[in-house]
Amino acid sequence: MNVQRIQAIFEKDIKDFMKNMMLLMMPVISVILALMYSRLGGGGEELPLFMIYLIVGVIFSAVTAGCIMMMMAEENEKKTLRGLALSPASFIDILVGKSLVTGLITVVTLVISLLIVGMEPFLAIKPIIGLVLLFLFFLSLGIGIGLFAKTAAATSAYMMPVMFLFGFTPMFRMLGIDEDSIVTKILEVFPLPQLIKMHDTESWMQLGIVFIWMIGAALFMYICFRKTRTDD
Repeated sequence: MNVQRIQAIFEKDIKDFMKNMMLLMMPVISVILALMYSRLGGGGEELPLFMIYLIVGVIFSAVTAGCIMMMMAEENEKKTLRGLALSPASFIDILVGKSLVTGLITVVTLVISLLIVGMEPFLAIKPIIGLVLLFLFFLSLGIGIGLFAKTAAATSAYMMPVMFLFGFTPMFRMLGIDEDSIVTKILEVFPLPQLIKMHDTESWMQLGIVFIWMIGAALFMYICFRKTRTDD
């Protein structure tokens, strides 16, 4: 791992991020959403856990996955991503360098939002580990889709399914779907419902399931990266 190459990639990405209004709006919208949801607990009442995780899901799907997805797709569109992949920089150099900006913005957005809606559920080792695994899952998924997408405009088509399937999963319980239905049972295996369940069961099994999701996303990212390096 070359620190100078990572720093060069990081500096380039932070400049691109600050110039892109759409990327800048993603963390702002997430914080505004947290403010709006905090009003639902009027009178000092705490928000339900699933609503707090809904905000967490929005942050990870929109800020983490959405930002890195768009940044990768823009380089793909400008034909600079392929040159980077074929440069002396290793896979780890590129991965770490391009993830630092997204990671920094995610952490700032997440901390501000949790300070607004309530950070108490995450002041323990298991929820913290869960958030780290969740971050790595959305980051890997975003990088993979960004490598797969041909243009930055195409990422909006990919971002919506990611947000609804993985970011808004806790919202499905508000739709009145039968708890015994096959749809509910499938959704319960998704990362966010598993972390919500972890708070009730205090078991490590849910973290193991989220870890499997993270490994699957990492494999998807690696396959897309290898395809980027392959000559047409």
